Amino acid sequence: MSADFIFSICGNLVLPGWLLLILLPNWRWTLALVTAVIIPFTLGVVYISLMISQLGNLPEGVGFGSIEAVRAGFSNDYILVAGWVHYLAFDLFVGAWAVRDSQKIGLSHWFVMPCLALTFMLGPTGLAVYLLMRFVKTRNMQILEPVDA
Repeated sequence: MSADFIFSICGNLVLPGWLLLILLPNWRWTLALVTAVIIPFTLGVVYISLMISQLGNLPEGVGFGSIEAVRAGFSNDYILVAGWVHYLAFDLFVGAWAVRDSQKIGLSHWFVMPCLALTFMLGPTGLAVYLLMRFVKTRNMQILEPVDA
């Protein structure tokens, strides 16, 4: 399968997830499908498959210690697509978390929708805007509930 084809399929795979988060955040299947089942799992399998398939095909100098080493890895189209799948999976997960969290704290979905659009297009920007809105709503920087020991 070509890297271009995998790129296209994965890009299209996340669109229903984003549409569900934006248009149907309260539907009982939205968060289950987006955060735990079909879409993220599929992206995870694609990511693992891409990485394993390229273990013997990595260019010289690949690593994470310098920008040159990272660039060398991304010179392989399959590793580049794996990087893109990584972004797709985590941005969608962040969007799903924001929807679930906003429902828990009572933040109107109208405020969350722009954050979702930003997360879809500019990942960390959407997260930062959501966290700022969350802080304004709750006056609390803590996003996780303490775990009882």
